[in-house]
Amino acid sequence: MTDPDRKIWDGMLSHLRATNPSICRQWFGDLEPMGVASGALVVRVHSPVHRDYLKRQCAEAFNDAARTASGRLLAVRFISPGDESPELPGRDAMTRDGRENRKPVAREIKPEPPRPAPRPDLRVEPTSENPTPGSVPSSNGVGPSPRILGPDAGINAAPTPVGDPAGERSSSVVRRDALVINPDYAFENFVVGPENRLAHAAAVAVGDNPARSYNPLFIHGGVGLGKTHLLQAICLRILENRPDASLYYISCESFMTQFMEAVQSGEMANFRHCFRDVDVLIVDDIHFLAKRDRTQEEFFHTFNTLYQASKQIVLSSDAPPEEIPDLEQRLVSRFKWGLVAKVEPPCYDTRVEILKSKARIRGLELPDNVACYIAERINANIRELEGAITTLQIRASLDARPIDLSLAKLAMGDSAPVAQSTISIHTIIDAVTDFYHVKVTDLQSKRRQRSVALPRQVCMYLARRLTRLSLEEIGGYFGGRDHTTVMHAVKIIDSRRGQDTEFDGVVNGLETSLKPGSE
Repeated sequence: MTDPDRKIWDGMLSHLRATNPSICRQWFGDLEPMGVASGALVVRVHSPVHRDYLKRQCAEAFNDAARTASGRLLAVRFISPGDESPELPGRDAMTRDGRENRKPVAREIKPEPPRPAPRPDLRVEPTSENPTPGSVPSSNGVGPSPRILGPDAGINAAPTPVGDPAGERSSSVVRRDALVINPDYAFENFVVGPENRLAHAAAVAVGDNPARSYNPLFIHGGVGLGKTHLLQAICLRILENRPDASLYYISCESFMTQFMEAVQSGEMANFRHCFRDVDVLIVDDIHFLAKRDRTQEEFFHTFNTLYQASKQIVLSSDAPPEEIPDLEQRLVSRFKWGLVAKVEPPCYDTRVEILKSKARIRGLELPDNVACYIAERINANIRELEGAITTLQIRASLDARPIDLSLAKLAMGDSAPVAQSTISIHTIIDAVTDFYHVKVTDLQSKRRQRSVALPRQVCMYLARRLTRLSLEEIGGYFGGRDHTTVMHAVKIIDSRRGQDTEFDGVVNGLETSLKPGSE
């Protein structure tokens, strides 16, 4: 690329680090700027996954950086190694202000060869002149066209060209609403601990040998514990080993939406081709199928079709199959055909390593004492840990100072301590057992008498309100009860407080006595 283009690129990276530090990644330094063509800076990326991630998550920030660094209306175009490179001007074709100064080149116009008649068993690839029924072309002719993926094309592969031999072997299918795959969510960046060891090992096995190790693979756990990371790591590993694999990664909500639209428009055949002509189907948050009878029926048949064809199915949920409310028993049994793996909240040591890994991905140096401090303050889930890293990164950028313990305390709000962070669950248990005159061993037992069940539910309720413990962690203090029991206890106490003013006064008194500063 020319010197003016190199200056633009270096200025863009500096602008991104200063104004959008949260999106900056260490691998941005490996991006390859190719030069300016047709008013856009062409940047080559590592893979189609990186290309699509940058297009969907970072395009606006990169375009703003390009306009700022160049001083003109310049956009950024990302291409992967398999994409056709645009014609770039040479070093001598650039003026001093960086604008293109090429003379038009006369090209011989050849008559277009006649197109073969379409075969009845194939659908024509949608274009701006020939849209597929049900697809909506852009109103101004600009913007992304519908994804066309054949059974042998990856989720991030380019559309199958018309007349391509691979495209002639089977019909093309329009797949939309695929979830974006984050390149950061590779197995190499997943921190393995005792809480997720089984789920990680199963995910690696599926990524290396889809449909041969565990089918289906059902991963469940609380919010923000790493389920999405494992699902996307499976996608990345499969696409790395088999770039031609047909992989569809989608949310359960999108599955339901597409199903209802297909029913209303009478395009169920297209819908079924979309979800059943794949090598791998990965559905996030499958628990949203609850109480959806017609959608459950359709997913049941989709599951059977894929399973009988030896295609890999991966599902994630907040709860195990048998605890998803109003889920048909036949689906519960099928979800348990393969492996059901639970992801638990990370322990202290795992949280420290997760913080270091998240910082390393962003190119940050995180001192050990800072990682330990944040891990002690946050024990709920991984998303909060990542949010702490983002806050710390932004604060360091704004204050133009290195990351150290004093900055971490400032960023985490030590100047105004959060009351709930000083309350332990043991303090809550002591207060409740003293008030109700019960023993701790009674609360941890299986006894369900009202004299024990009510204090236990009050403890769970106060622990949920006054601590940062997850539902699973709270349940663990009361005889290893699961998160649904804690949720039920919270609902019971909330409901009774609204109906019984005397009971509301008792709970309010306990809560007030537990807060710092109370006598």
